Amino acid sequence: MVTDKIKALLMITGKKQVDLANEFGLTAQSMSNKMTLNRYNADDLIKIAEFTGCKVGFLLPNGEHILLEASDIREKKKPE
Repeated sequence: MVTDKIKALLMITGKKQVDLANEFGLTAQSMSNKMTLNRYNADDLIKIAEFTGCKVGFLLPNGEHILLEASDIREKKKPE
């Protein structure tokens, strides 16, 4: 489950779930719900990677890799 890996990543990097919630602009309870439901999109994974000082990406069979970065996160449309 992705949540278990995210929790391990937080523990390894010395980060706290409540701080991750703040990074996402969520309450601690909302982040807990997100993690319990295991609901993440690519933007979420990029944010989590950036928060923990890591990278997320694709490792190709030939050893090459393609990394996703903060600049790849979709901009949220502002209400008009």
